Amino acid sequence: MKATRAELEASAAGPEGFPRQALPEVALLGRSNVGKSTLLNALVGRRRLAHTSRTPGKTRLAHFYRVERAGRRLRLVDLPGYGFARVARSERARWRELVEDYLGARPDLRVAVLLVDARRDPGEDEELLLAWLAERGVPSVLALTKIDELPASRRNPRRSELAGALGLPDERAVATSGSSGEGVDALWRTLSRFL
Repeated sequence: MKATRAELEASAAGPEGFPRQALPEVALLGRSNVGKSTLLNALVGRRRLAHTSRTPGKTRLAHFYRVERAGRRLRLVDLPGYGFARVARSERARWRELVEDYLGARPDLRVAVLLVDARRDPGEDEELLLAWLAERGVPSVLALTKIDELPASRRNPRRSELAGALGLPDERAVATSGSSGEGVDALWRTLSRFL
């Protein structure tokens, strides 16, 4: 893995708190329990940069991480998840507004990474999100998380299955594990095409 420097640059509840300096950005999206923070930590080679929790829904703000990797500067953006978090409907509506404010009007956004648990089938939420991104011209990459929970013989077939189910080409789907580090370099290579 290449040496990576990373730091939390900003946490924002709305566009007024988004960083102003232009840098290419990669958004991380997915269900509340899919492992966004764990994968972000694996991408930057740090255990505790992004806070992880066993309780879904702990990411309630947009967290902007300034990253320097192989001489390239960029931002990883950890957005609130959707789905399983036990929070009030009004709180969930605020998260959705925050995510849409970011995705719909961020000129620095280069690619969105949709994280899907490799053991689960994607649902309507994932399909609608990818369609919404495509309408706005935002390229998407699929990151299968928790791939280490599947037998080795099922990993590549499962990657192809999920890519096909979501209408993405095989080369834009990467099997990853935030805990073992599997697939992290492959995900960086895929992302580098868009940066």
